[in-house]
Amino acid sequence: MHAIGIDLGGTNIKAALVHKTFGLVNTNSVPTEAEEGKEHVLDQISLAVKPFLKRRNRVLGIGIGAPGTIDLDRKSLIHPPNMPGWGIVNLRSVLKKRLGSRLNIFVENDANAAALGSGHYGAARNYNHFIMVTLGTGVGGAIVFNNRIFRGETGAAGEIGHMSINYDGPPDMTGVNGAIEAYLGQRFLTGHAREFLIKYPKSSLYTAPGLSNLTPATIAGAAMNGDPGATEILRWAGQKLGCVLGGVINLLDIRTIVIGGGVSNAGDLLLTPVREVIESYIKPGMRESVVVIQETLGNEAGMLGAASLVFDQIDDYNRKR
Repeated sequence: MHAIGIDLGGTNIKAALVHKTFGLVNTNSVPTEAEEGKEHVLDQISLAVKPFLKRRNRVLGIGIGAPGTIDLDRKSLIHPPNMPGWGIVNLRSVLKKRLGSRLNIFVENDANAAALGSGHYGAARNYNHFIMVTLGTGVGGAIVFNNRIFRGETGAAGEIGHMSINYDGPPDMTGVNGAIEAYLGQRFLTGHAREFLIKYPKSSLYTAPGLSNLTPATIAGAAMNGDPGATEILRWAGQKLGCVLGGVINLLDIRTIVIGGGVSNAGDLLLTPVREVIESYIKPGMRESVVVIQETLGNEAGMLGAASLVFDQIDDYNRKR
């Protein structure tokens, strides 16, 4: 039993053929080229998946993890960031016209898709309830309860990145003051890192590629190589993250946290400071059994989770018959 999972990114569209039991079978990637407009990106999605549709394996459907808000019916993508001119697009309808009307097509927020991938195939597969945080261009979040995504009233639940830890703090990309994304989103983290590194002129990050070319990946890599400046940046980031996640636990009483995305590759250099501070932001009586773990699937989590949308929908249908 196979499905196709798509991770629709601002730079690349990654697609995978996924077996329900064994996971990832094969992958493909094409550039998004979002600046070319909506129709071009839709053509690129089609280009990414068509090699898998030609295989002998029976493909049950396509799942898509996309940035931004998704409607409750998992059909439409609503004003996706970094994709100018999209507005509201019924991806199910437009892709059926390109790829075949018999295909089941489901759309989900990319952080939710990563959570499904973690729950089915990754670090969270032994947990029925967990919070997923993805650290990338922005800070994504997902809530999983009883092995299902909690989507809220309109489908937009789980936006942990836009939760504020300082009402007087810097605004994030959406204008929310002091949101965790305004500290740990890619552009924001590197900006804060440049300020930190003034105190660490001997840091390897101070030399080539230079402060102007910092990325979360270079910060994480330097920290893993023992650079004290980079290590301090990750400690600061982990403490900020622990603050917001403590509030999430207070609200939801879900005590397993799974952290993925590029910066999480630093492992315990980021997760240890999260663990050190998180309980101080949780009320007594709710501090027991708090678990903070790393998702190591990387980009595969989003593709695997997107494909699992298809498997889950078919399983639901069969149970109701």
